[in-house]
Amino acid sequence: MAAMLRLLPPWMTISATSSPIFRCNSHFTHSISTSLSFRYSKHAVVSFCSNSLVSSSSESDTLDFTLSQPSKQGNLKAGLALRVLKSADVILSEDTRHSGKLLHYYGIKTPLISYHKFNEFQRERTILKRLQQGEIVALISDAGMPGISDPGTELVKLCVEENIIVFPIPGPSAVIAALSASGLPTDDFTFVGFLPKHARSRREKLVLCANQITTQIFFVPPHKLNQFLEETSTVFGNSRRCVIAREMTKIHEEFWRGTLQEAKEAFLSRQPRGEMTLLIEGKAKCIDEPPQDSQIEDELRELITSGQSLSMAVKLVAEGTSREKKEVYSIALRKFGKQVEGEE
Repeated sequence: MAAMLRLLPPWMTISATSSPIFRCNSHFTHSISTSLSFRYSKHAVVSFCSNSLVSSSSESDTLDFTLSQPSKQGNLKAGLALRVLKSADVILSEDTRHSGKLLHYYGIKTPLISYHKFNEFQRERTILKRLQQGEIVALISDAGMPGISDPGTELVKLCVEENIIVFPIPGPSAVIAALSASGLPTDDFTFVGFLPKHARSRREKLVLCANQITTQIFFVPPHKLNQFLEETSTVFGNSRRCVIAREMTKIHEEFWRGTLQEAKEAFLSRQPRGEMTLLIEGKAKCIDEPPQDSQIEDELRELITSGQSLSMAVKLVAEGTSREKKEVYSIALRKFGKQVEGEE
């Protein structure tokens, strides 16, 4: 992904008749307007484009980059990305080694500065100062969209706070690409992203996701795939359908489809590599009778045993059933109230 920021004087406009240095900018913002006047005290053009516009024909470290040909609009975006990177004064890169290969291939000499999750807060003020001095700053991330489970969110927020206008130019998205070819419902979906690191927070998130009727989309590190499948099958149920999309928009892209139980078995002794997007079908819509007290008790017991407080267990169970929260709370007090008091 790439982002471009350009500070413009308040009297300048982005238009087809602007001076040469700004005529380039009119190309960047062509889809917005070729005669749009900005009247804020500070301005920036922010463009996003994907590193996935190039693909590798080899698994080795020596990469052969070629422009992809997704559509006419996509081809325009590819050209736009190159113009952004060539026109920038500096490029913020999640991995300068990876991005350096891309720039070298296209003969782009723009300096690279590392910008990733471990240093983005320290870099923000320095970047802002360069913008205020009139520089163009581009941002690219390795395999995703800046700000979407990737560095960039805080920088964009800072630009908005400083009245710097943000214009995105998106490239391929692993989320949308995986969803479109998944075979799961696409009319309503939830992008969850990466799950929390702590087990308790992770389970709370999964319980909420499991009770949604929308397709759930996760980013999963390859080394945590088995843990993810084990935890989701416990919460979602073994029979819930899922799709594992690997290396989306890249040359080694592949899909695996089946149930969560089948996925556990298939990847038990197989360690996949690369970026992974995992989709799980939503909870089936059904007009069943409200669950019996015994079923509510079982769900409460499981959550309380796993470390949830009584109130949190009631909240999670109530959100996933047609029973009123006060009914679930009454069952919890009757069955587990003394147990919880004793532990306290």
